[in-house]
Amino acid sequence: MDSLFDFYRDGGVALVLLVMASFGLAGLVKGVIGLGLPTVSIALLSVAMAPPQAAALLIIPSMVTNVWQLAAGGRFLYLLRRLWTMLAGVVIGTSLATFWLGGGEPSWAGHALGAALLIYAAVGLSAVRLSVPARAQGWAGPVVGATTGAITSVTGVFVIPAVPYLQALGLDRNELVQAMGLAFTASTIALAGDLIHGGQLGGREAWASLLALVPAMAGMMAGQWLRHRVSPVVFRRCFFLGIGALGLHLLLAG
Repeated sequence: MDSLFDFYRDGGVALVLLVMASFGLAGLVKGVIGLGLPTVSIALLSVAMAPPQAAALLIIPSMVTNVWQLAAGGRFLYLLRRLWTMLAGVVIGTSLATFWLGGGEPSWAGHALGAALLIYAAVGLSAVRLSVPARAQGWAGPVVGATTGAITSVTGVFVIPAVPYLQALGLDRNELVQAMGLAFTASTIALAGDLIHGGQLGGREAWASLLALVPAMAGMMAGQWLRHRVSPVVFRRCFFLGIGALGLHLLLAG
């Protein structure tokens, strides 16, 4: 059991508090709007550690909360049939990017994370609503998946361009939430394989990630309670403004 605490002890009290606060806030955001756990946690943790280290802490909280989200609703098989080419693209894109990078962290990873967060914030704050025609989904799904996988491999964030693409498919609210859970689960599995291959995710980091699940779940339950007591529009706007500010900081300082 010593390994459970070694990762945090080595970083001191400040790191422990940062991890707990980051995953608590990330879980809160996910509980309110159905997404944001990897984005918020990676963005906050990357202020103090390299993106691959932050991504290693993310694996178990992301997997548990996304499977929970995926299990809600009865459209799993329908969505799996509709999105399987995108999901395959995620895995392939992550693997190819890992091979290209040689399992290491590029010097520009922090800048790339900042740019991805800025793009995500800009899309979220924009009033533009995209639509993907059915005839284009056959080729767009794999391209979006592969691009998302490549970005995930470098930054640990798997929302661009997957989330805007899913939002443009015309799914109803429940289907969209379940589709995002499916996409995020596939991305988390691919990211875990990436990190294991690169040596950034072992038993020590897995135990540390398991401990991070506690504040993430507490935050998510608090967010579900808060969802009915705040304006979703205002909350989303604040979320994207905060993500944009963090992205700008990482882009300039990364």
